[in-house]
Amino acid sequence: MKISIITVTYNSAETLRGTMDSLLRQTCQEYEYIVIDGASTDGTLDIIREYEQRFGSRMRHISEPDNGIYDAMNKGFAMATGDVIGILNSDDFYTSDDILQTIVQTFDGYSDLDAVYGDIHYVKATDLSKCVRYYSSSFFRRWMMRFGQMPAHPSFYCRKSVYDQYGYFDTSYRIAADFEILLRLIFIHRIKTQYVKKDFVTMRLGGTSTAGYKSWRQIMKEHRSIMKQHGVYSNTLLLSLRYFCKLFEFI
Repeated sequence: MKISIITVTYNSAETLRGTMDSLLRQTCQEYEYIVIDGASTDGTLDIIREYEQRFGSRMRHISEPDNGIYDAMNKGFAMATGDVIGILNSDDFYTSDDILQTIVQTFDGYSDLDAVYGDIHYVKATDLSKCVRYYSSSFFRRWMMRFGQMPAHPSFYCRKSVYDQYGYFDTSYRIAADFEILLRLIFIHRIKTQYVKKDFVTMRLGGTSTAGYKSWRQIMKEHRSIMKQHGVYSNTLLLSLRYFCKLFEFI
């Protein structure tokens, strides 16, 4: 089994080396690495070219303007040739060196499995060793998507054939396209998934989806639109309940 790992970059020079190093350290080397850059101007391209020599034939990259992160991810999906696709964001890194090996072993253990997912945790950029929020996907159930709940998307690894059949990210959503694609795959089309009790990814706090009240309003607006689009009953009150569950991630 070959895994396609996609990293989207834009002026990511400050963190990209850590992301790439964590992939190079993986015990499983059966992967291809696709880097989609949005025409960076800060030295990101120099780092990509530097690491291209270390990845060798496993790495491909492009650099051109895009229409946002989900558009860039879709470009990576279209380029992927692996059996399974996963995303490693340019300011994140794998929590341990056996993540890809664990993913492969899980797929090998279930002949009809479509996707696997695990846990992630957040750290402050100034102290990467200190966990400030732990996002466990262990409590996730399909019906919880009515409340806006979903597995930790950075830990989600899905067969390419599933994406080819059901489609990529809906770029009309600026923040919540990750929720839309998981709702479409897991809730609407009921693909077969398996939770793995393992911390897959370390994420730095920040980013569009954690940017305060304005972001919260945008996410809520997009979630309501996504539910309506797919004919799934929900409302603002139900969607707000997920924030109560998020409190336990900080405990």
